[in-house]
Amino acid sequence: MSLFLKLSVKEIEDLLKFPAYISILAAFRNTKLEEGEKKAAIKFSHTQTFISDPLLKAYYKEADKVFEKNIEQLDRDLPKNANKREAAIIKELKQIEKIILKLGIEFASTMNRSMNAFTRHVSKAHYNVLTDYVFPLTALGLAD
Repeated sequence: MSLFLKLSVKEIEDLLKFPAYISILAAFRNTKLEEGEKKAAIKFSHTQTFISDPLLKAYYKEADKVFEKNIEQLDRDLPKNANKREAAIIKELKQIEKIILKLGIEFASTMNRSMNAFTRHVSKAHYNVLTDYVFPLTALGLAD
């Protein structure tokens, strides 16, 4: 990816973890990334290789290749305590922000919009599970 010629191998690896960190931060509940949220994040990450802004297509293509591995590894390695986990993720995101800024304002702005959409999508995954499995039971009069 010619866009990343300005970056070291470590910076590229860190940048490719960005969607995984965002997913974990957006979906984190009770010290565990829920399976539905993880699946939603993986699916959304994959679709970004096709529907994202043209400026981000190459990035998402590369990020998609390592997304599932990254999210699983980060979920295992990050602290389990909610406050410590959030602090660790925010610290990493600040480092990633510095990397993104090396790629220019246009890339940074486009990435910001994309990650905001990504965050909203993953955050809704928890609600979708409730809608699909709990509320239909209530509508049928089967809930307590």
